[in-house]
Amino acid sequence: MDFIKAASFGAVLSAIIALVIGSQGTSAGPLAIHTVALAETRFYWSWPIFFSGSGLAWGIMLLQR
Repeated sequence: MDFIKAASFGAVLSAIIALVIGSQGTSAGPLAIHTVALAETRFYWSWPIFFSGSGLAWGIMLLQR
């Protein structure tokens, strides 16, 4: 259950940061922000931010036990 909570936090974090940085027209180098088209909707996404945010949230949840 902690991993699902962490993955949702990682998704929200990735969407917010990628939206702010991607809307400026940059890929932010190692963050690898790119545009994703899904059902006629375009949004910005970054897998490195998603994995690092999910890992960080999961680690914090494990420490709180």
